[in-house]
Amino acid sequence: MKFTLGMPGVETLAIADTGSDLTWVQCKPCIKCFKQKSPIFNPQRSSTYKPVPCTSEQCKALPRTSCDSSKNTCSYTIMYGDNSYSKGDIAIETITLGGNVSIGNLTIGCGHLDQGTFVAGSSGIVGLGGGKVSLISQMGPSIEGKFSYCLVPFFGELSRPSKMNFGENVVVSGDGVVSTPIVAKSPSTFYFLTLEGITGTTLTFLPVDLYYQVIKAVRSQMTLREISDPQGLLKLCYFSIRNEIPKVPKITVHFRGADVKLKSVNTFVKTSRMSLCLAFAPASSFAIYGNLAQMNFLVGYDLKKKTVSFKTTVCVCSKA
Repeated sequence: MKFTLGMPGVETLAIADTGSDLTWVQCKPCIKCFKQKSPIFNPQRSSTYKPVPCTSEQCKALPRTSCDSSKNTCSYTIMYGDNSYSKGDIAIETITLGGNVSIGNLTIGCGHLDQGTFVAGSSGIVGLGGGKVSLISQMGPSIEGKFSYCLVPFFGELSRPSKMNFGENVVVSGDGVVSTPIVAKSPSTFYFLTLEGITGTTLTFLPVDLYYQVIKAVRSQMTLREISDPQGLLKLCYFSIRNEIPKVPKITVHFRGADVKLKSVNTFVKTSRMSLCLAFAPASSFAIYGNLAQMNFLVGYDLKKKTVSFKTTVCVCSKA
């Protein structure tokens, strides 16, 4: 997700994440950071950057904060499911979206110690969860609790960006739209949907019993030769030298009130030139509907109506 940060604005590319709240970028001085394409943000050069004091509401709204009493500044630590992490300072800053929509006094993280499996070239994370400090919550009434995205597939369209909209531009309508309610559960960061059968990760994670049922069903219908994943990450893989994903069994995800029919690009992933793997993994707790499963769908969130809607779309051609 592209935006400009601070004044004067610095162009920033960060990863949109509906499974976390805090928006953070790597900042100077960087004690230990991952590689990014653009220059690392220097808060001392921004006239709108303001550190947050320890007693502030922003500091209290976040878990895992600490206080530097000598400077009276609030520090954060955020951990992700794959053990990636960011540590740094909480601050107030200005973000500009689409080149002309500025959002001032936005709570962000300024990361000085950031390690893990973050996407190469990105500068940090945009938190789109349901908690108090997420970008969605901080944008407030201006977007009426609405946002949508359309994810371009990994295969063949790498030069084309995915699309994201906020507010009145969010319309998921027409033939083929299905909607499911958002279920109120804790923590508020996550958007819980009721998965009756077979968003912040690439893969889709399923409870162990359901996962092995899916493995068994897919295996019974595949005609390709089964092999081990060269990366050692996924359980069910097949020998395939085609650039495109071949015909594979159809999988439908049954949410409450919404049946989402997945295509091959949503269910299988090339892990090497000769391997094709089922893009599902077992989870120890609740299911997570991953990014791959949402590619070439227009996905719309309406937090006032408490619904998530899905519509099959060729995202590379979509204006949504």
